[in-house]
Formats: sequence, structure tokens, C-alpha cells
Amino acid sequence: MENKKKSAYYFILLLGIVSLFSDLTHEGARSILGPYLALLGASAAAIGFVSGLGEFIGYALRIVTGFISDKTKKYWTMAIIGYGINIVAIPLLAFLPENGWVLACGLILAERFGKAIRNPAKSTLVSFAASKVGPGKGFALQEALDQIGAFAGPVILFIILTLKGAGTEKEAYAKCFLALGVTAILALAVLLAAKKIYPHPENFEPDAGDDKKISFNRSFWFYIAAISLVAAGFIDFPLIAFHLADKSIMPSNYIPLLYAFAMGVDAAAALYFGWLYDKKGIKSLMAAVLISAFFAPFIFLLNGKISIVIGMLLWGIGMGAQESILKATVTSLTGKNQRATAFGIFNTGFGAFWFIGSWIMGYVYSFSLPVIVIISMAFQLLSLPLLFKIRNEVK
Repeated sequence: MENKKKSAYYFILLLGIVSLFSDLTHEGARSILGPYLALLGASAAAIGFVSGLGEFIGYALRIVTGFISDKTKKYWTMAIIGYGINIVAIPLLAFLPENGWVLACGLILAERFGKAIRNPAKSTLVSFAASKVGPGKGFALQEALDQIGAFAGPVILFIILTLKGAGTEKEAYAKCFLALGVTAILALAVLLAAKKIYPHPENFEPDAGDDKKISFNRSFWFYIAAISLVAAGFIDFPLIAFHLADKSIMPSNYIPLLYAFAMGVDAAAALYFGWLYDKKGIKSLMAAVLISAFFAPFIFLLNGKISIVIGMLLWGIGMGAQESILKATVTSLTGKNQRATAFGIFNTGFGAFWFIGSWIMGYVYSFSLPVIVIISMAFQLLSLPLLFKIRNEVK
């Protein structure tokens, strides 16, 4: 039993390294997409729309890819296809023409489509091993490694943009995207190695028969409604980056570094709140939402550098808690044979409301920053009564 538990930790560690390289790639790209799209001619409304639509595609299509993964049991195949798309989409951003923001948006959406393919399958693979070590701890470990990559990616891009040498700003961004193509290849290579070492990770979790099925009772729908409100109020980083560059609050080469800071906070928050989830259940999510809901006024109303750092600190706490606790809750609610479907259903609601919130706030940005802050905080805080109602039913 102890050896199996140790093997489960090793497996989570391997997939965490996959996530590390993958997040280094797509979170690195995400940290510069706002200024890059603006450089190519996109407006704030367009950036808000494509950011939200990308998240919607990345989440909503998981209901289909999750169902396919469960029906075929081809979890490894789905994950490999999804990660493979990164190798194509991210480097191609380096070769866009002037005013090519529409093409850039297409590649951003393609990368999100790849995530939609891989995520339910990968989360299910992790959940098999996480059930052996504790859902909160298992997903927290995976998320912490994930966020090390999310931290390193923007730092690497900061270095590239700072030491860009001769050439245009657009050429400097091109170097960034080509560098991220290398890390995309590394992510796929480690994934293939993990498949060879652990071809049947479902053996970590014994079959529980039919005693654990997706429960569509009131508590389930309260949970979906609550996390959808959190998603609607959580402002995507490309819009934050656009704001920092548009208002000249921070030099463009420092924006990836700020994102790296938030990802470092994300990693620490994921570990803490994942541990807390195994002890306190959904009450840990309530605490995280209450803390992170106040990031918007620090970023959009108080334009000092210190206030921006405080805002990104709170933003990072919210991101880390979401990535560990939300997935752990799905694992706790469902059995192994329908879990990819469950992740797909959960992510559809989350992604749909992320898209709606991002679109609204991208549109509102052009005429009222205070309204953005009100919308962001209101949506997130409205989730608390729903979470409070089911606090004793989801542990």
C-alpha cells in the first residue's frame, strides 16, 4: 500500500512537470498577449472578447472532450493531441504581419482548443493518483508545479524583452514566441515518458462500482452556480496587461514579471488551500474567494505600483485556490468511470461565465473603470451565499 502511494506521488510529480513546461509555454504567452495584440492593432474590447472567448472554448468544449475521454478511455491519446497543438499554435504567433491581430486571435483560440482537448483527460489521469494521496493534496502538488512554469515563463520573456538588442518591438515579441515553442516540445516529451512508465494510472484507484455517480441534486447546481459567478468576476490577465500598458503604469517589459509574481503566489496558494480543502472542505474555497475578490480596485482604481502589486497578490491567491480546490471538489463528488465527463460539465459552466464576464468588462473598460471593479467584486462575492449553503454537504 505504501509503495502504491509513493508511486502515485511520483506519477503526480511527472504530470506536474508536464504542466510546468506547458504553463511555461501558454502562461508565458498569456503574459504578453495584451500588449502584443495592442501592438498589432487590437482594441481593449477586442482583447476582452477574445480572452473571454478563448477561455470559453478552453472550458466549454471540455463537456464534449470529457465525454469522449470517458467513452473511449483514451485518456493518454486525448492528452497527447491537446499538448501537441501548443507546439504549432504558440510559435506561429511569431510570424504574423503588421495589423495581424485577427490572425493572432485565431491562434490564441487554437491554443485554447488544445487545452479543451487535453484538460479533462489529464485531470482524470491526475485524479486516479490523487485519490490515493488525498484529492486536495494531489491537485495542489500538481498545481504548484504547474505554477512554477507559469512563474518561469513570464520571467524568461522579461529577460528576452529587456535584452532584445537591435530590432523592432514586434521582432522582440517574435523571439519570445519562438522560445516558448521549445518548452511546448518539452511538455509533450515528458508526457510521452510518463505514458511509457505508467501506462495504466487508473489502477491507482480501485473501482467503487456504482456507488459514486455525478449527483445532479440541489447541492451540485448550487456549486456550479457559485463557481460560475466566481469565473464571471475574475478578470483575465490580458485585459489587466492592456490596462497597465494603456495607462503607462508600468513599462511593457515589466508586465511579464508582474505576471510571474502572481504565478508564484498562485503556486503557494494552491499548496495551502489544497491542504486546507482536505481538512475543511468547501469552506476553504469560501475563504479564498473572500480574500481574492478585492483585487480589482487595487489594479484598476489605485494606479500606484505598490497597489498594483497588492492587487496581483490577491489575484494570484484566487487563481491558486481555484485550480486546486475546484478540481478536488469534482474528484470528491464523482467516481472514476465518469470523472472526465464530470470535469467537462463543471468546466462548461465555468468557461461560459468567464467568457461572459470578460466580454462585459472588456466592453465597459473604454468608458468606466469603477464599473469594472463593481462588476468584478459583485459577481465574486455573490458566490459566497451559495457556497455557504452547501458548506456542510461538500467536504
